[in-house]
Amino acid sequence: MSQSEEQKVQFKEVMRNYPTGVTIITATDKEGNPVGLTVNSFASVSLDPLLILWSIDHRSSNIDVFKSADSFAVHVLAANQKDVGYTFAKKGVDRFSTCEWRISEYGLPIISDSYAVLQCKTFKQVEAGDHTILIGEVVEIEKNDKEPLLYYQGSFSALPERIEL
Repeated sequence: MSQSEEQKVQFKEVMRNYPTGVTIITATDKEGNPVGLTVNSFASVSLDPLLILWSIDHRSSNIDVFKSADSFAVHVLAANQKDVGYTFAKKGVDRFSTCEWRISEYGLPIISDSYAVLQCKTFKQVEAGDHTILIGEVVEIEKNDKEPLLYYQGSFSALPERIEL
């Protein structure tokens, strides 16, 4: 069954209004150059083994890099990293020139000052509609004492003030 244009618009509206975290996924291409993009399709899969997933649009200019990569890093952005999140969502810019980063012991580009970084080896890939779902096995976790960045209603924001009940 094919979805109507109206259903696609409604679906986008629902997903746009569903709060998620903001992540940047990084890897290196065959020449060792860093690549990365902003992603909000990130979720945990399993505790044993530690597995996560994210998905990439088949139209992404980086899809071949990520589909052929043996590993990748997931950066859960901190609330103060809005600019980094927006930069890695843009096309045609040198994304890594706008932030501090290093190469990890696993050969992955690691963006500094994120809320958390999960370095993963590629576990499985699943074709799903116009996206590929990439599942990674977490091999290294780095967590900092920060608040995470959220995506909600088409923009980035920090967590709202917490009220104790």
